[in-house]
Amino acid sequence: MRHLIRVCAASALLVLPLGAAFGQVAGQVVPLANVPTPPKRPPQAAITRTAQAAPPKAAAPSQPGADPNIQVAAVANRRAAADTVQRINTYFNSFKNMTGNFVQVDPDGTRRQGQFFILKPGRVLFEYDPPSRIELVADGRSVAVRDKRLKTQDISPLSATPLRFLLSENFDLARNANVTGVYQDDLFATVVIEERQAMTGTYKLMIMFDAKTMQLKQWTVTDPQGYDTTVAVSNLDTGERPDPMLFVINRD
Repeated sequence: MRHLIRVCAASALLVLPLGAAFGQVAGQVVPLANVPTPPKRPPQAAITRTAQAAPPKAAAPSQPGADPNIQVAAVANRRAAADTVQRINTYFNSFKNMTGNFVQVDPDGTRRQGQFFILKPGRVLFEYDPPSRIELVADGRSVAVRDKRLKTQDISPLSATPLRFLLSENFDLARNANVTGVYQDDLFATVVIEERQAMTGTYKLMIMFDAKTMQLKQWTVTDPQGYDTTVAVSNLDTGERPDPMLFVINRD
């Protein structure tokens, strides 16, 4: 059950993780039936890697033989990355609630699907379709993984999972996350976040958006052992507010 919490709570979301769904294969969008085993790394068509981008030295004298075109391209890439991050922030802060469908691909290739409900701040419910008997719910403070057949649950702090980024009321990647990469091509905008937990190790969260609309498409969580879990979302609706009672965790 502890491993199940790491798989579900770290990957299911906003979203977080959080109809036809989409998966990533070499920068392409593929139908639900063909969602692959999660990718091991971000798409290759990268505009920049924020962890490697050095700030420009405007006052420094030009070096002999330096190519000014390379310097201009580096500045342009940093600006493009900053613009992408701002667009992602604007998208996440544009809604307080969301519902939709999801498909989850576990590290062993197992597929699960169902519906999800989000109510910010901090609340999410993932209802898995049969034969899965698992349900995941966050109430703003904790995340519970429930076994509906055995009527048991295991509870972890919401703050100890990547869900907290996706469910925050004021989403700000620059302030609240360790962003290690920003990528964009004609289809997707992608951001990579790295999170270190004292008890479990380092997680990586890769979130993908539609390059034009910035609508959430999927996310992949890489656990400290290097295993990937991908959640692809579709049929997103931010108009109807879910019932707050959906997110109650019974601790009795």
